[in-house]
Amino acid sequence: MYHYDPKTALDELRDEAALPQVVHLRDMILRTRLDAKEALNLNREFQEYLSLYGELHKLGQQILEKLAAGSPKNG
Repeated sequence: MYHYDPKTALDELRDEAALPQVVHLRDMILRTRLDAKEALNLNREFQEYLSLYGELHKLGQQILEKLAAGSPKNG
């Protein structure tokens, strides 16, 4: 299960362009030993990731809703 293994998640991101789910990324951060400065910086980056992930999720949903409303091509 990649959601607890950052190396596997990174491989998937490189191979499949699949972003880790927000909750899984947070769990990876919590499971890693970090000093206070690293933890603070990583938390700031995570907050940005969380914001952008949400925006991309909304945009993807809008695109899929438009596609779902259309008719498929006859092949």
